[in-house]
Amino acid sequence: MAKVRAGVVGAGRMGEYHVGVLSEMQKVDLAGVVDIDPQRQKAIQETYHAPTYSDCNDLFGKVDVAVVAVPTMLHYPVAKDLLNNGIHVLLEKPCANNLDHARELFQLAQDNNLILHIGHVERFNGAVQELHKIVESPLFVECKRMGPFTERIKDDGVILDIMIHDIDIVLNLIKSKVVKSHVLGASVFSEKDDLVSAQLELENGCIVNIVASRASQNKVRTLSVTQKDSYVVLDYTDQEIYVHRKSSSEHQMTKGSLRYKQESLVERIFVHKDNPLKLELQHFIDCVKNGSPRNVAVNDELYSLEIALDILNQFNQKIKNSN
Repeated sequence: MAKVRAGVVGAGRMGEYHVGVLSEMQKVDLAGVVDIDPQRQKAIQETYHAPTYSDCNDLFGKVDVAVVAVPTMLHYPVAKDLLNNGIHVLLEKPCANNLDHARELFQLAQDNNLILHIGHVERFNGAVQELHKIVESPLFVECKRMGPFTERIKDDGVILDIMIHDIDIVLNLIKSKVVKSHVLGASVFSEKDDLVSAQLELENGCIVNIVASRASQNKVRTLSVTQKDSYVVLDYTDQEIYVHRKSSSEHQMTKGSLRYKQESLVERIFVHKDNPLKLELQHFIDCVKNGSPRNVAVNDELYSLEIALDILNQFNQKIKNSN
């Protein structure tokens, strides 16, 4: 069976990560990498022995699929050019920085019978996949995605860079619309959203707190779910899930002190740990070659982006009003 010819547009940190994974996939021929930086081109040639180009137009006729890992402001024009030339696209999140452009790209893919996959890599985290089997009636969900500031991301703040992961995971986990939202945040190291807390009230009554920060000196990637009979804790980095059940607590009074004692049964869920990006690329290639159904419907893709953009709009409005 012929290999799928793959290209990558943008060879920054995430783009090179894609290049490395694609280069090791047996059913893929890494047919070209595009980047405007000659030094990056040279590094790709030396490390992965792949042809490099300066313009994504150079991929036309040479690839069947392309990964787009360029700055967000370029997502729309680059993906549009590729789709218009019959190339299936894996577009790194966010799909676009406005909803109309995102809708247009999905419509263009549909009209040309092509796959447009958005790179929400956390969907393929083994712990997230197990989470769907555990969560039934969530009452409260709390997400924390925090770490130190880096100059790497210059065109996006934390909402479109990292918070969108948790928005996507929660909305696809619970399958309930947002009826009310409240946003607080601050610009700390840049003029963009560096620290944001968003509280969402869902139609089914579930409350969701999402905190995203690039102003923390400790890297945290966690999600917790409170249900009537259990408390579920997920660690994205370690791909671990723990379920706390049958908790009991009591206060113990001794001379001069009051102590709190809690006991519970803690179950560690077995998680098949693999490279989420490899699993994502395999899913994308499988959709292209075999017509496998996409793991998230187009309307759900658009809804996650809509909520992220609404949170960003609320943040920007608060900053504007405070100045």
